[in-house]
Amino acid sequence: MREIQIRYRDDYNVPNRGHRWYSHGLARMPCSLPLAVDGQRRFMDSHDKDRLFQIGLEAFNSGHFYDAHEHWEEVWLETSNPEKMFLQGLIQVAAAFHHYSRANRLGTQNLLQAGLTKIEPFPHVHRRLELEPLRVAVRRWLAALEAGENPAKDEIPHIECHDEGQSPA
Repeated sequence: MREIQIRYRDDYNVPNRGHRWYSHGLARMPCSLPLAVDGQRRFMDSHDKDRLFQIGLEAFNSGHFYDAHEHWEEVWLETSNPEKMFLQGLIQVAAAFHHYSRANRLGTQNLLQAGLTKIEPFPHVHRRLELEPLRVAVRRWLAALEAGENPAKDEIPHIECHDEGQSPA
């Protein structure tokens, strides 16, 4: 398996994308601009994207929502619709739970709603992920937040993979 060389946004003289964390001096965030291999630039291939997607999934299910958001964003930057919209929905859900861990209820609520809107059109199983349980959990969180409740952190959903032995719904 080939190793990916991580390049950083400032290695390509790319201005910040307007994200708050870029404007706070963290400009050396990994980016998915062409990777340098033997002096040649290339874009991520499907194996690179799958690996980063899986790392993001593991980060999400481990409660490392900011990391999940970052890994999925790497893939999102090089993806076209409709998959781009799906990834953006997952990114927003991950970012929402990161906001919740920082006691930002409004940010949590707004991002959960935005993420849910983007993953709603996708089937029950998409990219081997069980989406319906995630959508149900996000709806529960939204209802609790709208009612002024504080869901417990142990109620944060996990994203389950679909067993390949079963036929997708």
